[in-house]
Amino acid sequence: MSDTASIDKYDLEGYKLKKAQREDLKQLLSVCRDHIDSLDEEAVTKAFKLCYMSHEDMKRASGEPYYYHPVEVAKIVASEINIDDISVIASLLHDTVEDTDVTLDDIRHWFGDEVAIIIDGVTKITGVFKSRDSKQAEAFMKLLLSMAEDIRVVLIKFADRMHNMRTIQHLKREKQIKIASETMDLYAPLAHRFGLFRIKNELEDLCFKTIDPTSFKFVARKLREKREDREEFINEFMQPIQNELTKMNFKFEIKGRPKHIFSIYRKMQRQQKPFEEIYDLFAIRIILEGQHTKEDCWRVYSIITDWYTPIPERFRDFISVPKANGYQSLHTTVITNKGRKVEVQIRTRRMDDIAEKGLAAHWKYKEGAQQGSDTLDKFVNWVRDVLDNPRPDAATDFVKDFQLNLYKDEIYVFTPDGELRTLPRDATPIDFAFEIHSEIGERAMAAKVNGKMVPLRQKLQNGDQVEIITGNKINLNPDWIDDVVTHKAKSRIRQFIKQKQRKVAEEGREIWNKRAARGNIEISEQELNRFAKRFKYESTQELFFDIGSGVFDVNELFREVKKFKSTGRIEDNEQVEVNPITEEEIQDKYISEARSVGDGKSLFINGELSNIKYSYANCCNPIPGDDVIGFISRTGDVKIHRTMCNNAQHLLKTEAERIVDVNWAKNIDTKFLGAIKVIGGDRVGMINDITDVLSKSLETNMKSINVSSDSGMFEGIITLYVDGISHLGKIMKRLEKVEGVKNVLRYE
Repeated sequence: MSDTASIDKYDLEGYKLKKAQREDLKQLLSVCRDHIDSLDEEAVTKAFKLCYMSHEDMKRASGEPYYYHPVEVAKIVASEINIDDISVIASLLHDTVEDTDVTLDDIRHWFGDEVAIIIDGVTKITGVFKSRDSKQAEAFMKLLLSMAEDIRVVLIKFADRMHNMRTIQHLKREKQIKIASETMDLYAPLAHRFGLFRIKNELEDLCFKTIDPTSFKFVARKLREKREDREEFINEFMQPIQNELTKMNFKFEIKGRPKHIFSIYRKMQRQQKPFEEIYDLFAIRIILEGQHTKEDCWRVYSIITDWYTPIPERFRDFISVPKANGYQSLHTTVITNKGRKVEVQIRTRRMDDIAEKGLAAHWKYKEGAQQGSDTLDKFVNWVRDVLDNPRPDAATDFVKDFQLNLYKDEIYVFTPDGELRTLPRDATPIDFAFEIHSEIGERAMAAKVNGKMVPLRQKLQNGDQVEIITGNKINLNPDWIDDVVTHKAKSRIRQFIKQKQRKVAEEGREIWNKRAARGNIEISEQELNRFAKRFKYESTQELFFDIGSGVFDVNELFREVKKFKSTGRIEDNEQVEVNPITEEEIQDKYISEARSVGDGKSLFINGELSNIKYSYANCCNPIPGDDVIGFISRTGDVKIHRTMCNNAQHLLKTEAERIVDVNWAKNIDTKFLGAIKVIGGDRVGMINDITDVLSKSLETNMKSINVSSDSGMFEGIITLYVDGISHLGKIMKRLEKVEGVKNVLRYE
């Protein structure tokens, strides 16, 4: 194709849109006018035409015209992120270079270098994510690299993923699970770091709804049921505050914001409490309009604490010391006269804009606000710093460490010169040392915190002043790996451990070579590998490491090799290797066979599932009614997990190609192991009453019961055999009626 083929083909000036497309363009321009300060409507219109014309004959999985997708992505970029019209144009065209005959040169000709560079970045990321040969972790690193070039690349990718998640119901179930897992694993934590909290929250809720629809519906229904009570309480709580603010001539907006569904569910799981006992379901936000300053935020805080009692340990001043992503706000939790706790956030409109849109807002303010520029530059430098530092061999470890840093709460500490540094919560002086410079971390000998000598492994607190004492040589300790939380520190220590292991393994190999030479024995690397397996080692590297460390006697290896040379065989206790099935065999044989069972789409759990063996994972004990997925092992059998199980989530990240959609059959004549937690007031006969209900009233068999008692309260974990979710729910409702029982919930 010539460089001008597409230019000749698409007449962007003369093309007349049809009525339906004119309406779509009108809606897009309306959204842009509402949210973008400087808008080139002619360029957006031209981009819309090219989007429609180049995708005209393409359909999405839903059957809709494909161009709907880039148009919706452009609307999200305009309304949720609203940086500039360049981003809207690039959003409209983000799939053209990859999916149509439009080239980058064409884009550059029509819309300029800036748009072409962004689309090139988005195309490269998309290519990595679609490649079956690339692991998620490598894709994630590519995403970060593109971000360091132009932050708008990854912002458009957020919008692209947002729309894909909103329309995910049109895909097959196993594809839904894979995409939702990837989104929860990569995009949500990155959106958190960006400060794109609205997008992060929606992505998490959409993923939760996809992965565990039953639990999602439960929390959503509970929130709807409490909505009127919540609104009435907010109005009652804010009435005196509104009156005071109006008297003092404040211009303000008040929002009662319920927490998003996934965060509520996560809190229920973490605290092992029912929905009714999660009290901080919402936060009240006071936003000061116009020219109000941070001093005005403090005045509002004073008014609130005049009316309600604050809880000192729940106060956070993110205005004086913003978060790493630029987030600024005052947070306080107060207690009402009726004893109810309420979280209140106070901020200016500009602070709220940055809080909702994070670094997207900083990018927008970059030309006119030094603070925004500094924050954006710090973030991009942070990304580059992470990527430039030595990585562990396993890319998944890199992502794990990176996510840890994305999600961790922050603390603020000072250098001896008073320079402020931000670290993840639970950071130690070792993390601080690596934060200052890699060489300081490698040579750290001791630390002073607030002028006093402390262990290098001691956790730092907000406001600590830290000084690192260094030596003349590298002093890295492999044991530090469990004491550090930053990616930079973990990465360097892992690299040091690998180097040390390689050195010891080389010494072990040298010991073996000398022993083999003395005994006139020659053996190939392939045969040595068989002996490594014989002694339960994964590789010769591990075997030689233990020889070098003195853990394994080289003479034992020599004796076995000598026997092999004389007899031609390895002893019967040789570890037998299982020939793993290939990914192609999984796709061709097992997954296709699994999908042929039942309704042609799902693998029913009932009987032998055609010729495929299956079992239930002990880590999460799925029972009928749970949302579940199956993983085909390398030996061909299927392991059934609950979708929100941690192990299932890990498998989704590392071996998503082995996922199989599984559904429960309607009638299963089998008992399943379930567990519940019972909490209540301790009294004589309580356990007897509970067991009576289970055995007599409900005719349910228990496997075990573990009870602890403290300060007049008891807590019991009961494992029992149930038919499914409905049976377990019936048991929980019946136990709630036992005298003294306060709460009954499913035990994870």
